[in-house]
Amino acid sequence: MNWYLEVLKKFAVFNGRARRKEYWMFILFNTIFSIVFSFVDTLLIGSEITSNLYSLVVLVPSIAVGIRRMHDVGKSGWFILIPIYNLILAIREGDKGENEYGQDPKVGTVLNNDILDV
Repeated sequence: MNWYLEVLKKFAVFNGRARRKEYWMFILFNTIFSIVFSFVDTLLIGSEITSNLYSLVVLVPSIAVGIRRMHDVGKSGWFILIPIYNLILAIREGDKGENEYGQDPKVGTVLNNDILDV
């Protein structure tokens, strides 16, 4: 859950790098929340207002983390627009060490004062 919240805190940060774990944990929690909101909408409300509102709220953070993920593999953020290839890049391990987009996010990553596994 910390990875999801970390992406939301950096909701409009399009520079830098995002490691695989940050990206895929955000995707996982985003999918879970989308399913829950859709379920709640269907059962309680009868319209899709909360799920649509949630999708709108996480639109910019989703794009931002996708661009940072492309940066981690040494590609421009525009590569998120290329179907299939962007999935291959998102799965691929990021560049080791510094690249043109910044420091390796795996090196010394600290989240909530805990050193995370590398």
